[in-house]
Amino acid sequence: MSGGRIPQSFVDDLLARIDITEVIGPRVELKRAGKELKGLSPFTGEKTPSFYVNPAKQMFFDFSSGKNGNAIGFLMEFENLSFVEAVEELARQAGVDVPREAGSGPSKAVLQGPLDALAAAERHFKTQLKQQPIAVEYLKKRGVDGETAKNFAIGYAPDAWDSLAKQFSDPRHAITAGLLIEKEGGNGRVYDRFRNRLMFPIRDGRGRTIGFGGRTLGDDPAKYLNSPETPVFHKGTHLFGIYECRQANQEFPFLLVVEGYMDVVALFQHGLPLAVATLGTATTPDHLKLLFRNTRRVVFSFDGDDAGRRAARKALEVCVPYLRGDREVRFLFLPDGHDPDTLVQEIGADAFRERVEAAMPLSDYLLQTLEAGLDMNTLEGRAALAERAKPWLQQLPVGPLQELIGAELKRRTGVAPQNTASPTPSTQTRQAAGSGEQPRPVRRALQLLMERPALALQVDNLGQLAEVRRPGMDLLLQVIDYFQEHPDAHAGHLIQHFHGQQEAGWLQTLAVDELELGEAALETEFVDIIQRLRAPAVLARIRELQNRADQLSSGERAELMQLMQERAQMSLGE
Repeated sequence: MSGGRIPQSFVDDLLARIDITEVIGPRVELKRAGKELKGLSPFTGEKTPSFYVNPAKQMFFDFSSGKNGNAIGFLMEFENLSFVEAVEELARQAGVDVPREAGSGPSKAVLQGPLDALAAAERHFKTQLKQQPIAVEYLKKRGVDGETAKNFAIGYAPDAWDSLAKQFSDPRHAITAGLLIEKEGGNGRVYDRFRNRLMFPIRDGRGRTIGFGGRTLGDDPAKYLNSPETPVFHKGTHLFGIYECRQANQEFPFLLVVEGYMDVVALFQHGLPLAVATLGTATTPDHLKLLFRNTRRVVFSFDGDDAGRRAARKALEVCVPYLRGDREVRFLFLPDGHDPDTLVQEIGADAFRERVEAAMPLSDYLLQTLEAGLDMNTLEGRAALAERAKPWLQQLPVGPLQELIGAELKRRTGVAPQNTASPTPSTQTRQAAGSGEQPRPVRRALQLLMERPALALQVDNLGQLAEVRRPGMDLLLQVIDYFQEHPDAHAGHLIQHFHGQQEAGWLQTLAVDELELGEAALETEFVDIIQRLRAPAVLARIRELQNRADQLSSGERAELMQLMQERAQMSLGE
C-alpha cells in the first residue's frame, strides 16, 4: 500500500458499510442477548460471558478487560494491528481499495472493487435490454412501463456465456462481486453467472448496486437467481426496493414486505411505492432493523396457502422480540392464486391499500397461532394455551404490549402469566456499580445522544448552548454538531471522529450504558435537559434586553417576546 494519509471520509464510509457483528462474529462466538450479542471475552480467560456487541451503536463492550470501541478498534486490539492495518483489513473485507491523500490536499482517489464491477454490469444490462425484444415484450406483458423500468434500472443479461465477461479486461472484481464464475481448471477463464434473465439491480440505502436478482426468460428450472454472498452483498441484511421507496417517499405510513421483485415493481407502478422484498431468504432480525429505521409500521404479505402460513409463522418468530415502543407489525394474507402483482392489477391500488390497512395485527395472529388445534372449551385446552404462551411472552420486550397480551391470555385461560420482566444480563452488569444518583445534565445528554444520535436534530439553537459554562459543554456541542451534519452516523462513527483524542475515551465510557428507555422517553428527557442547560443563557439575555427596554430595536423587541414565551414554556424562575 502506498504512503499518504487515509481520508477521513473513506473511514466514515467504510464504517457505514461494515457491520461490526460480521467483523467480530467469525472471531468470537456470540449469542443473542436482547438487543445485543454476548460472548466470552477474547482478551481475558473469563468463563462467564461479559463481552457484548451492540449492533445499533456499532460498538463492542468488554467488561472483563475494560476494552470497548468500534470495528476498527476491535481489530486493533484482537489482531494487534495498527490503525492503518485495521482499516486495510476492513477495506479488504468490504471489497474496496484504500485511497490515500497526497500531503494535505484533497483526495483524488476513487473507490475501486466489486462496487465498480457491479455498476459496470448494471450499465451493460440496461444497454442490452433496449436491444432485446424478448425482454421488452416480457415487461410489456407484465404491465411494466418504461418509466418504472427506468426507476428500477431493470436490464437484461443476454443468453450467452460471455456477454458480460467481455466487458472486463481484468475480471477479478467481477468475480468477487459474483457476476462472473471461474471455470474449473482455472487458467483465468470465466463465464457469466446470469444468462437470459431479466435483471433487477439490488441497491443499498445510498443507491449503490450491490447485487442482482435475475428472472429467467427461458425454461431454466431456477425461476429466480440472486447474486451470491459477497463482501458487499448479504441477503440477510438488504431489501430489494428500499432505495426506490426512499426516493419516492418523504415518510412511510407503512412498509409492505412481499416475496418477489415483480411484486415490488407492480405496486410501485400502481402508485404504491411502499413495498420491499427479501432476497430469496426468510425475514431476518437485520431486515427488521432496516424496516423499523424507516417506519413504525411493517406489514407482511403472504399467500393464503400452507406455504404462506409457514412463512408467516417464521416472520412472527423473528418479529416478536423487536416489538417495543410504538412499533407495529401486521399480516396480510392474500386470496388463493394471487400474489401482490396480480391482485393490485385486478382490484386496483385503492382497494389493495384498504386490504393493507385491514391486515391482521401481530397480537391477533400470535393468539390465533397459539390456539391452533386446541379445544378452548376444556380445561386441558386452556392449560395448554397458557403453557404454549410462556416462551412467547418472555420474548416480548417488557412494556404495554406484553402486559396487554398477558391480560388477554388470562381472560382466555383463567391463568395469570408469570412475571417475565427481568433485566438482561448486560443491564444487570452495567447497573451493578450504579449509585442511583441522577446523572449530571451534560453527561446524561451525551449518553442519550450515544443511544439515539437522531436526538441531535432536536437542537435548533447551538448559539445559546455555546454560552453555557459547564464542564463537558464544549464536547456536547461538538457531538450535537457532528450528528446534525451526519444524520446517518452511529456511536461507532462518532468514536472514530475523535480517534486519537482524549474525548474518544470519554465517549466510549458513556456508550457502555444501555439505556432501557423507549423512543418517546428518550426524546422527552433529552429535550428537557437541553432546555435546562439553555435556561441560564435565556434568562441572562432576557435581563440584558429588559435593562435597556427603552432602547430596543424592533428586532430586539421581537427577540424579547420570543424569549419570554420560551421562558414560560420552560417554567423558568428568576
